[in-house]
Amino acid sequence: MRRRRLQGDSSDASEVNLTPMLDVVFIMLIFFIVTTSFIKESGVEIQRPQSSAATPRPDAQVMVALTAEGAVWVDGQPVDAHRVGSEVAALISDQGSVVIQADRESTTGLLVEVMDRLREAGVEDVAVAATRGGP
Repeated sequence: MRRRRLQGDSSDASEVNLTPMLDVVFIMLIFFIVTTSFIKESGVEIQRPQSSAATPRPDAQVMVALTAEGAVWVDGQPVDAHRVGSEVAALISDQGSVVIQADRESTTGLLVEVMDRLREAGVEDVAVAATRGGP
């Protein structure tokens, strides 16, 4: 008899209430979504030049990066410098803006070429990224 009573009790105890666990998981999900920063990066690590007149541009739609080796990256994907205008024009909307992140060691010629390709493709709002500081 004692054995039957233990089996009867174990069937009631075997049910697990998942509601508190789901509540905790949902709260953690909300916490991580709220605390995550939504900064768009270009996909490569570059050393930005310094400027005392640098201002933040949070409205940038597309990031173009120019590395010290002369490579051009658009939103984390390598792109040929001659095709950068068409690639960026396909990614932005009518009022979209582009930020070029040129490495400190990259050539000015490459920066001017990329800016020319963007203007030829119809992209009007182009900015060059810099870090705040300097003389």
